Amino acid sequence: MSTPAITIGSTHIPRIGLGTYKITGPDAAGDIAAAIGIGYRHIDTARMYENEAEVGKGIRNSGVDRSEIFVTTKVWPSDFHDLLPAVEDSLRKLQMDRVDLLLLHWPSDPESNKTAVAQLNEVINKGYAKSVGVSNFTIAQLEEARKEAPIICDQVEYHPYLSQAKLLAYLRSYDMALTAYRPLALGKVTKDPVLMDIASKHHKTAGQVTLRWLVQQDDVAVIPKTTHRERMAENFNIFDFELTQQEMDAIFALNKDERLTNPSTAPDWD
Repeated sequence: MSTPAITIGSTHIPRIGLGTYKITGPDAAGDIAAAIGIGYRHIDTARMYENEAEVGKGIRNSGVDRSEIFVTTKVWPSDFHDLLPAVEDSLRKLQMDRVDLLLLHWPSDPESNKTAVAQLNEVINKGYAKSVGVSNFTIAQLEEARKEAPIICDQVEYHPYLSQAKLLAYLRSYDMALTAYRPLALGKVTKDPVLMDIASKHHKTAGQVTLRWLVQQDDVAVIPKTTHRERMAENFNIFDFELTQQEMDAIFALNKDERLTNPSTAPDWD
């Protein structure tokens, strides 16, 4: 089963993935395997989530060949000065030779960022990751990072209430992608009258319309998180309809620059 993907160089990023923050414990591997059974081929984890072992087990238990799954993990700023050992530890937990995409999870101070970005080249040279990128980096931080390593994406909070127009324009100008976390704005989209009205016209939910709005934009992938099987399937079922330009514009107009992620805690929630 294939899903639409963003192509950046030789890397193909499936448009929809499963975010795994707080998917932990004895049921986590089963949750991952269930998502893959539904059709997900993009799984997003991180060292900070403390679930890489469960994610790896879920992928192995899914019955789908590892080569068909796009796996992203992320390194926390506390490991920026010893990036390679941190990546090696992630690979051991995942029980993988490499990941498809390795991200710097959150920016640190300029010196630490520079140190970490430089080591991303070594991550690629050693074959630990096919591609590398960043998460939560500003345009100014990206400008420095892309000069030192082949950054292919920035993973950031993005939903109808938080415009990322400037960042997207920048990323597109340098052939990079945006991966959207917290795409459903902590569930706020499900009660939005504009989204509900559009959803009724397509016999979809407001959440599905929101996810469709995101993946219908050039170079945007999305990683909603849920452990509920019905919601997993609902979130995945967004490729059988298309929003009109008028509908897309109406959703863009919902922006109020509302950021729901607190940088002091810096998690990847949806």
